[in-house]
Amino acid sequence: MRTPLSWLADRYSLGARSVRAAALGSVVASIAIIVTGGIVRVTGSGLGCTDWPMCTGETLAPTAEMGMHGAIEFGNRLLTGALCAVVGWVIITARLQEKPMPAVLRGGWAQFWIVVLNAVVGGVTVWMRLSPYIVAAHFLAATLLLTAAVFTWHAAYADAGADAEGATDGDVTPAPPVPPAPASVARIRSLSVALVAVTGLLVFVGTLATGSGPHAGDSSDVTRMPFDWTAVTVVHGVLAASVLVLALLLFSALPKDGFGAARRKAAAFLAVLLGQGLVGLVQSLTALPALLVMLHLLGSALVWTGVLQVHFTVKRACSGHSSPLTGAPVPRARGAATHA
Repeated sequence: MRTPLSWLADRYSLGARSVRAAALGSVVASIAIIVTGGIVRVTGSGLGCTDWPMCTGETLAPTAEMGMHGAIEFGNRLLTGALCAVVGWVIITARLQEKPMPAVLRGGWAQFWIVVLNAVVGGVTVWMRLSPYIVAAHFLAATLLLTAAVFTWHAAYADAGADAEGATDGDVTPAPPVPPAPASVARIRSLSVALVAVTGLLVFVGTLATGSGPHAGDSSDVTRMPFDWTAVTVVHGVLAASVLVLALLLFSALPKDGFGAARRKAAAFLAVLLGQGLVGLVQSLTALPALLVMLHLLGSALVWTGVLQVHFTVKRACSGHSSPLTGAPVPRARGAATHA
């Protein structure tokens, strides 16, 4: 069955650079939707529009009487439309590649359906009058969208054939690195998986801290989650320290030969994690000022982006060094991709 995309693909083609730019744009847009959601929350604009999908029962857009809160909430809804356009461009650029990019195409369509999910959860959030449980679900759905966007971004480079150090098929093939021992590769894989799992748990517990403390709803009338905010914050801090330890262990376990991209991304992740920890500590000791809350939300998105980049890069580098069945070293194909 012919589709508009297949019709376009028969007549036009785009270079790999276009799909990489589109995929990066979707990552930026996914982070932006998280940050603007935080602005809606800390400014008390969650019910700036009192209904969904209309802003009110009679109008699509907010009225002048709704003031700043209506404008902020409606602006966040408009950003969802911009996000749809970016995701659509990812799908189009992936489909118009001369060399097929199935992983990128799957990632683009996954983002599309997650955007739809996000919109529905956002509507339920308004209908449920900012229940902290639904607010947490809305944030987690936005994080799921960011996960798909980062996967797509990584796949855009992998499918295009960039190697571990950023070389392409047109570059001179580097000397093959000395392969690490199979036990070392297995340890690196395990540390990478553990790092993602604990970071995911850190993000989840962060939603509980938000739901049980200030700034999680539109006003004091919103019922809080029935958790002790101090206890949840302590657990959140312990998990953050665990992520830091795992990241340090992974960085120290990564050899320089063949894992250069993974080491660079692990170092960048450590820097972002330390900055995020500092912001979290200061906001907890200073009665959660709105600006720091928004910075912490931005940091959360950057931490999750970073840990996924580390994991995807480590996974690809490990697959280039060992057989999935025997653990024996295998030749690295020229142009094998290991990073985005």
